[in-house]
Amino acid sequence: MSPPTYGDLGKQARDVFGKGYHFGVLKLECKTKSDAGVEVVAGGSNAIETGKVAGNLETKYKIKEHGLTFTEKWNTDNTLNTELALEDKVSKGLKLVLNSTFVPQSGKKSAALKSTYKADAITINLDSTLDLGGPLVNGAAVAYYKNWLLGYQMAFDTAKSKLTKNNFAVGFTSNDFILHTYANDGAEFGGSLYHKISRDLEGAVDLGWSANSNTTRFSIGCKYALDKDASVRAKVNNNSQVGLGYQQRLRDGVTLTLSTLIDGKNFNQGGHKIGLALDLEA
Repeated sequence: MSPPTYGDLGKQARDVFGKGYHFGVLKLECKTKSDAGVEVVAGGSNAIETGKVAGNLETKYKIKEHGLTFTEKWNTDNTLNTELALEDKVSKGLKLVLNSTFVPQSGKKSAALKSTYKADAITINLDSTLDLGGPLVNGAAVAYYKNWLLGYQMAFDTAKSKLTKNNFAVGFTSNDFILHTYANDGAEFGGSLYHKISRDLEGAVDLGWSANSNTTRFSIGCKYALDKDASVRAKVNNNSQVGLGYQQRLRDGVTLTLSTLIDGKNFNQGGHKIGLALDLEA
C-alpha cells in the first residue's frame, strides 16, 4: 500500500476537528449520479452574520476504460474551473491532472499541471503553474518504512529564483494510532495525534507553535458514534472555544448536521455561533 501524499499526512486528526462542523453557516448540498455516469454536486450556503449567499455546481464524468476523469466547477463568485485527469495509463501509479481556472468578469486565466506517482514505499507529487512569466513549481515526497513516514515539501518561484516553501514531516502510523509532526520553513512547528480508541470512539490532539509570533495552540477533540445513523462530536482549544456537533442520518441519502461554537471566555456576552447542514444524495 502506497503512503499518503504530503497534503494528506495527519488527515485523520484534521477530520476529527473539521468534519461535522459548520459554524455560522446554513448549508445545503445535493449529490446525484445519472445513468450515463455523470456525478453532479450542487450546493449553497448562507452566512448567518453577513447574510451572504454562495452557491456552487460541480459535474464529474469518468471514462474508466481510458482512465480519464473530466470535472467542471462553477460558483457564484463567477469562477469556472475545469480539470482533466489521466490515471494509470501512461504508467501504473501515475496520475496526471491539467487544471484551469477562468474568471469571465475580469478575463483572468490560470492553469496548472499536476502529477502524482505512487509506489509501494513512496509517493511523489510535482506540480507547476503554466505561467510564461515564470512558473511556480511545487514538489513533495513521502517515504514509508516499517510504519514510519518521512515527508518533504518545497515550492520554487522560477521568476525570482527563490525557494518559497521548505517543509519537513515525520509520522508513525498503525491500525488504530497515527502520529504526525511537522516543521514549516523553520518557523512553524507542530503535530497531531489520532487514536481509534474503540469501534465507536475516535480521539485526536493537535498542537502547534509559531516562532514568529511566539504563540502556541492546542486542541483536543473526539467523535462518538451513538449508532450506525447518529454521531456526536466535541472539541476544545486553548482559547476556550468549545465546538459541539450532532449528525443524524434521517434516511438513506438524507443527513442532517447541527453544530455550535461556544466562546468560553465571553460566555455571557454572546457571540456564539450555530450551524446547520443538510446533505441529500440520490
